Amino acid sequence: MSEIAAQLAAVTSRIAVAASAAGRDPGAVTLVAVSKTHPMEAVAEALAAGQRVFGENRVQEAKAKFPELKSRYPDLRLHLIGPLQTNKVRDAVALVDVIETIDRPKLARVVADEIQRAGRKVDVMVQVNIGREPQKAGALPEHTEALLSLCRKDYALSVAGLMCIPPAEGDPMPYFRALADLALRHGLDQISMGMSGDYEAAIACGATHVRVGSAIFGSRPYP
Repeated sequence: MSEIAAQLAAVTSRIAVAASAAGRDPGAVTLVAVSKTHPMEAVAEALAAGQRVFGENRVQEAKAKFPELKSRYPDLRLHLIGPLQTNKVRDAVALVDVIETIDRPKLARVVADEIQRAGRKVDVMVQVNIGREPQKAGALPEHTEALLSLCRKDYALSVAGLMCIPPAEGDPMPYFRALADLALRHGLDQISMGMSGDYEAAIACGATHVRVGSAIFGSRPYP
């Protein structure tokens, strides 16, 4: 077993334990393996070990790795989990299956227009700046209802759920609970929250998708 396969198995096991401890079905939690900055070969190792859902931060990096892998694994699902610029929307819609970072009306409109033009099925999530941090992307909690309404009614986007990145310092659980409450209030059943350091806490609070990178692929090889 490769190192990546072993680490993937360990994360999957911890997800199952965390879900069971919270009285939840482990099958209700989807692992999004975050492969940003890691080479295509690393993703291929995870695919060979059975992983099928991946996350990338940058459209250009995803374009360099995933078209070939998608042709080899038709059931591969790719999530865009980083900020999306409007000039990258066409490339994103052509490649990814879920855009988790809809955070403003203009982006929602451009994505909706491109989905219609391309004729592809792409789900979206609304990113919420749950900690109200000025340096982070995401709609403020009090603006989420208006953005969701715009996405659903005006732009006919397939809104699957909400996503957040809580503040790095302190206990993330109050933020995870707040996002879960927001999703419930708006009838959304998918909640993307939790990363390598806190995904078990996120699962306890109701996460349906956890975005785990370094615990699977190791530290990122930044240049």
